[in-house]
Amino acid sequence: MALVVTPPAVRVADDAEVPAALLRRGAPAWRWAAGAALVVVAAGLVGALVGPVRLPTRGVLLELLDRLPLIHVRSGLTPTQATLLVQIRLPRVVLGLIVGAMLSSSGAAYQGTFRNPLADPYLLGVAAGAGLGATLVIVYGHGNGLALQLLPVAAFTCAIVAVAIAYGLGAAADRERSSSSIVLSVVAVAAFFTAVQTYVQQRHTDLLREVYSWILGRLNTTNGWRDVRLVLPYVVVSGTVLLLSRRHLDVLRTGDDEAAALGLDVRRTRIVVVGAATLGAAAVVAVSGLIGFVGIIVPHIVRLLAGPSYRRLLPLSMAFGAAFLVLTDVAARTIVAPGELPIGVVTAFFGAPFFFVVLRSRRLR
Repeated sequence: MALVVTPPAVRVADDAEVPAALLRRGAPAWRWAAGAALVVVAAGLVGALVGPVRLPTRGVLLELLDRLPLIHVRSGLTPTQATLLVQIRLPRVVLGLIVGAMLSSSGAAYQGTFRNPLADPYLLGVAAGAGLGATLVIVYGHGNGLALQLLPVAAFTCAIVAVAIAYGLGAAADRERSSSSIVLSVVAVAAFFTAVQTYVQQRHTDLLREVYSWILGRLNTTNGWRDVRLVLPYVVVSGTVLLLSRRHLDVLRTGDDEAAALGLDVRRTRIVVVGAATLGAAAVVAVSGLIGFVGIIVPHIVRLLAGPSYRRLLPLSMAFGAAFLVLTDVAARTIVAPGELPIGVVTAFFGAPFFFVVLRSRRLR
């Protein structure tokens, strides 16, 4: 009788198991954590220092230290410089960190849930829904300051509605809620929302510039820390749920049937992960506009560096995604200075070729 040796299994939540061969060890976890923290801090400092108005490096560093608890130092910055740093640049940096972390982690979660390396946070119609909501507010609330204040709310609400409709249609067509049926329903929902948005735009061509300014993405901090406070609760909830679902995502990578055989409730896991990823992605899109490709570029780079295990992939995607978007925003502010490029244009410049490389490598397998 032939002796069959099976690889050891790693215990995950809900008594499901995943083969240990799926987990790549590589460098110790503390080294990855330290490296990710250094990258985020470095990107944050670059974002705080670089801008159309030059600020002294020493003064910026001392001002940041002075903001820490139990530390009191004099930065030497003038009141105008201190206001510029604390009320304009720092909110933009923090918002960039939040948006980048959420888009990249949502992309990684979608790719694991649907086992599709080309999935990103806009897979389930987030972009189409948010774009329609923002367009309706800009067009019909033009000249009404109070109505325009509701733009993030409208974008967020329409994004959630689009995802709910797409998931509901996919579930109605396939009781197993397979990834293929859901993705196909997304195509129909996104096409419908985009058609309505295009119709509204063509009826109000005088406002196209304002609409496209939002659609192309931007980190607008003219209101100081308002947008940061607005999205932070949703991002905390979404990020926490995704991090707690890391082991389940490792099991889902084996396939629905295999995951169910290992004891995982596939339906419930997919609903929880998709819901959390969509909540966070819709929240950040509502304040930043449609910044594409972050959810594709960063997770794939992290996979190449740290391996495919979601125990490491998700937190590293959050960290590197945060740093990536802040540095991209710096590029958007400096390439055509004193003007400013839409940040979505810069991410698309890097993301489109990367998308093609991923697609080609997948075709050659």
